Amino acid sequence: MKDYANRKKFQTRNVTRKKTIFRSKKNAVPIIPTNAILGMVGLSFGLAIISFLYFKTDIQSIEPRENTNVITIDFPTSLLEGSVLIEASADEELMTCEYFVQIGAYGNKKYAYEAEEILSEIDLISINEIYSNSMPGKLLHSVLSGPYKNRSAANNAKEVITKKGFDPQLRTLCKNK
Repeated sequence: MKDYANRKKFQTRNVTRKKTIFRSKKNAVPIIPTNAILGMVGLSFGLAIISFLYFKTDIQSIEPRENTNVITIDFPTSLLEGSVLIEASADEELMTCEYFVQIGAYGNKKYAYEAEEILSEIDLISINEIYSNSMPGKLLHSVLSGPYKNRSAANNAKEVITKKGFDPQLRTLCKNK
């Protein structure tokens, strides 16, 4: 098989003398003369000495003054006892209300029982089967705590449930006397 690639023969050049091109015969002149640099250094030292003498740079520490404010916080005695007295209106006296805390509504009954186990320290927990309003025919398992006699007791239970990691809602059921 024949090789059709072009082959070039390397030719050697004989260079008899090397010549430098673009060489300057003059000595290099500095861009900024040394007299100018020494003058600027001397001027800066002179300005520093003048500023220390003229501006009197004595540094003094600044200490804050003593705080004389006294804060006293007084709470009503009814809050210290754990109950708050609220005036009842005429409408509330004609009705009896029960308060519930809804912990959650689960599609799977297993999750409702898990929530009940997590909140075992709360006594009044029940699981009710209800149907969803948004999706008719879907069965939900509602976990409720209650009934409580007043809103304060229901709110206290709601706080305990919230600390356990749930997002409870307060429900009220009122009936005429």
